[in-house]
Amino acid sequence: MQLAYVHGAIERVMMREPIPSDLKDISFPIPIHYLDLATSHLAVAPPVSDGLVVFLSDGLPVGQAYIERPETAAALAERVVRPETLEHARQVAQTPVGNRDVSILICTKDRPEELRRCLASIPKQSLSPVEIIVVDNASAGEATRRVVEESGATYVREDRVGLDYARNAAVRAARTEFVAFTDDDVVLHERWLENLMKGFDLPEIACVTGLVLPGELATPAQFIFEKHWGFGRGYLRQDFNQDFYTRDTRYGAPVWTIGAGASQAIRRKVFDEIGLFDVRLDMGAAGCSGDSEYWNRLLHHGHVCRYEPTAVAWHFHRKDMKGLAKQIYQYMSGHVAALLVQYQNTGNNANLRRILLSFPKYYAGRLRRRLRKGTTSHDVFLKQEMLGSVNGALYVLRRWKRPAW
Repeated sequence: MQLAYVHGAIERVMMREPIPSDLKDISFPIPIHYLDLATSHLAVAPPVSDGLVVFLSDGLPVGQAYIERPETAAALAERVVRPETLEHARQVAQTPVGNRDVSILICTKDRPEELRRCLASIPKQSLSPVEIIVVDNASAGEATRRVVEESGATYVREDRVGLDYARNAAVRAARTEFVAFTDDDVVLHERWLENLMKGFDLPEIACVTGLVLPGELATPAQFIFEKHWGFGRGYLRQDFNQDFYTRDTRYGAPVWTIGAGASQAIRRKVFDEIGLFDVRLDMGAAGCSGDSEYWNRLLHHGHVCRYEPTAVAWHFHRKDMKGLAKQIYQYMSGHVAALLVQYQNTGNNANLRRILLSFPKYYAGRLRRRLRKGTTSHDVFLKQEMLGSVNGALYVLRRWKRPAW
């Protein structure tokens, strides 16, 4: 009843979504150019005219830029590739792997071909995992099981629908000191696992996340997601510690900037210390954000999370606008639900202030701009964002008791 009332109120304010004004002159698919800094032809290569340019050094991405007009590769590289990024990539390459006891965990539901593509990138890893565990989250039919068995991975079935139910089943099945998570719609760089594990060079580091690039930009939906919701966090290593966690006392730490759940590794023992993923934050229920809530919990308990840009993966975003609209709704539902769960777990009032003060002001400003200036790619799913936020709050408030993991 409450959500239906809010839905009707927002519908009365929002106009029918037109084509975003900033996408009208863009041709799809948008090309992604990979240019090697070591090639002798870079200085004399013809200008790159449009698309996403990603520069490589020793096979690793070290910088990127979107361009809309011709620019020479050499000038572009000088502008976007930072010397400290190159130096860090060299240092990581020279660092031996200290931790090898790691499993790769993948949760999947009804996407056997995407899963097959993901699994095909694992044998190429420079660091071989001790085990690969695939949790089938109530897929229909036997296609998922067949793909897993063909790959030689361990198959685990979890019939309770929800990403965090599946993640928890994967953690329980793992036997290793570290667990690395990726998604079925991801392809892994050959040094992904090795470089994730090299990030655990201090005992206080409990989680390491990696750089996630778009696998393709074939449709407007994929471009909108990458531009406004993408998983990339740049090309500099970052450590998220107690200073980060306590810096913003008014609205709380923006833990979602730590990385992406599709590319992360966690010390297995922290699950015994602070619990498993919160199943109230599942896709299709509250939404998602089980990963960001877990990072918040890690920081609250004094651990450190690290973003390691040399651990690279590619994510294939949803291609259609309808699917993206549903995803954005779930993202914001999960985000607000996570803030409420974080308040419940920590007692930090900043989470409530973000919901009750920051969000209304933020969305009122965006709504005014949309009504005044028209729809851009940033605001085309504004309705879904607002409705998802309300749904996330109502969902958690109806299930306020603490989870049993």
